[in-house]
Amino acid sequence: MKAEQLTAPVTWHGEGPCWDAAGERMLVVDMLAGSVVDLSTLTSPARYSVGSPVAAVVRPRASGGFIVATEHGFSLFDAGFRPARQLAAVLDDPGIRLNEGGCDPAGRFFCGSMAYDETPRAAALYRVEPDGTASVAVEGATISNGLQWSLDGTRAYYIDTPTHRVDVFDYSVADGTFSERRTLADVSDFEGAPDGMTIDAEGGLWVAFWGGGAVRRLDPVSGEVTAEVSVPGATNTSAAAFGGASLDTLYITTSRQHLAEDAEPAAGAVFAVQPGVRGVALPAFAG
Repeated sequence: MKAEQLTAPVTWHGEGPCWDAAGERMLVVDMLAGSVVDLSTLTSPARYSVGSPVAAVVRPRASGGFIVATEHGFSLFDAGFRPARQLAAVLDDPGIRLNEGGCDPAGRFFCGSMAYDETPRAAALYRVEPDGTASVAVEGATISNGLQWSLDGTRAYYIDTPTHRVDVFDYSVADGTFSERRTLADVSDFEGAPDGMTIDAEGGLWVAFWGGGAVRRLDPVSGEVTAEVSVPGATNTSAAAFGGASLDTLYITTSRQHLAEDAEPAAGAVFAVQPGVRGVALPAFAG
């Protein structure tokens, strides 16, 4: 399959696509600019600043509005991205920032981190409870990226990009803990490194490959690649998410990071494809 370019380059470092069902819109983040980009109008997307150099990821709240991971902590915003409440800061090292995450079936929000210079094992995965308290869930990561839960909630799939693996944990929804980490798929033979990840209604994992210009679907049990989407003209494929009223469109973000100024004119655009399988409504933050 081949994705089609949906927008002009609307980000410098596009990440974190998220379908907002209440607003019937796809949201992405321009990560290092600290902006959320609203694709309600593809020709002139709205941009919302979240008051931080980095907007790591945005997820809907069950009560309305959004939780946003900024550079070093978490904040709540209303539906128009006006600040509602600041939650705990989890990082005090200016060399480390938050990066990517998602919500578990109980409505906890998890977000990983990375060092700006990509120092090995300097990062972690953080857990934010619905009451706003935060704690470390997984230590020793380098570039904490894609995170998704199995359809029954008993497993969590996780990407620490430099490992060139997709790992799987046993997961306890009752207390939000991870255990028994093991490798689901070693993807080191593929061009690019695993980055963001989403899940479809059959449990398949769609993994974006940074530097590979592609999104690949992995079987959630065997880890085998069962489908591939090429992203022409954008090597730095960063993340993917299902959206649209029927959740039948896969939206793909791309980035200009580390590219020469005149290289890849389409980099930073959002791409889309209908892969023949639907996504699922992902959990919202319960806070």
